Amino acid sequence: MASAKPAKRQPPDGQPAPTPPSPRGGGTGRTIGLRERKKQKTRESIQRTALRLFEKQGYEATTIEQIAAAVEISPSTFFNYFPTKEDVVLYDAYDPMAIRLFLERPRDEPLIVGIRQVLEELASAFERDERLILARGRLIMGVPELRARLWDEVDRTQVMIARLLAERTGRRPDDFELRVTARVVTGAILEASLEWMRTNGRRGLVELVIDALDVLESGIGLSLLTPPVEGVVSRRAARPRPRPSRARARSAR
Repeated sequence: MASAKPAKRQPPDGQPAPTPPSPRGGGTGRTIGLRERKKQKTRESIQRTALRLFEKQGYEATTIEQIAAAVEISPSTFFNYFPTKEDVVLYDAYDPMAIRLFLERPRDEPLIVGIRQVLEELASAFERDERLILARGRLIMGVPELRARLWDEVDRTQVMIARLLAERTGRRPDDFELRVTARVVTGAILEASLEWMRTNGRRGLVELVIDALDVLESGIGLSLLTPPVEGVVSRRAARPRPRPSRARARSAR
């Protein structure tokens, strides 16, 4: 790193920048206030600028002072949003949107159905920001200090999903079945994301995540570990694929 790693500082609300609060906490609930929207917009602007600089001159060579100057804020303001340079990469701007959309789904809707619907609603945002998301993924997998924090981020996502399920079902967040469900869903999303990065986004991220959820929904049995039988179409293969958006169709030409 080009400059000494600064001591971690907390944003004004006392929560680490990349970690959304509990769905009951108000910050990521069903409505978001103007002040929170402005903070979220600034946070995303800092991240986009930082990723552009990392791509242009390298992660190690880019300092927090350079990022702050490019966004036209002070370094101290940067620390109001991100405790460290690592956190500006690890922050997931889609978490608040996904939380809001999920909590708006009917409570009696099956979990996998609800997640699919949320993903489909976010598909246009993922397509729009595909280059940025891929850049984040490459940094996380390619920079040792970022990769070392990957499992912390996986745990954070699992806790977030568990809290959402608790809000939806009325169960306690530490309920065993609820935690197992959150862990399995998190693992499916992670594997789909890694496959998406490995193939350089050849297939849509939403499509891959839905495929991973289909594996969960169909059950993990020995049939998945045996060679496919010629002429037999699996349940997932038989499932109609969503039509690509116009933007993706144009890019494929």
